[in-house]
Amino acid sequence: MNLECDLILVPNFNYIWDEMIFQERPRVEKSIAEAVQSYPGGSILFVDDFLDYGSPESVKKALFRLNEKEVLFRLAHGIYLFPKRDPELGNLFPSTDDIAKAIARRDKAHILPTGVHALNKLGLSTQVPMKVVYLTDGTARTVTVGKRTIAFRRTSPKNLLMQGEISSLVIQALKTLGQNQINEETLKRILELLQKEKKEHIVHDAKLSPAWIYKILMNALK
Repeated sequence: MNLECDLILVPNFNYIWDEMIFQERPRVEKSIAEAVQSYPGGSILFVDDFLDYGSPESVKKALFRLNEKEVLFRLAHGIYLFPKRDPELGNLFPSTDDIAKAIARRDKAHILPTGVHALNKLGLSTQVPMKVVYLTDGTARTVTVGKRTIAFRRTSPKNLLMQGEISSLVIQALKTLGQNQINEETLKRILELLQKEKKEHIVHDAKLSPAWIYKILMNALK
């Protein structure tokens, strides 16, 4: 009795997939390199901005190569800079504030500087923190940018309802200092800063602050 067996060739789908990805990468890199030219210098970009050009893996590889070629600069994991170039200073890099705001825009979240960062922004401290902290209604996370760290901490919605840029920073700065750590010089400087804020913003934001901060903000209106 003779048995005949047909040999069935099964394609190596892993090989085919790898080959497709390999062929896709140069095209994706070229497309992204052309696309970034439409952005203004200084733009902060994310992997998600380029997913229309290829698979996530191909986009990540393309961004990695563009970083090596200095078309883009990697700021943090998944975050890139299309640099603004100054004839004398060379490539200009964004501040932590710029990066934090870009992340918030991407995540459709609200953020508010707090801690030493709020004091520094108001000129109440010369200390430049290596770790800047923002209150957010978005995802709590920590982003490392070189030697700097940006921390997003979840907070209650009430803390993000403030309307004034200066008054909201003042409230966070006062909370950081504490009621018993405010001297006359600091208080004078805070009242001077609040003169630049809209009165309606001060009134609105004061109502959202602790009683002792409320008094300070309302004194600025006198």
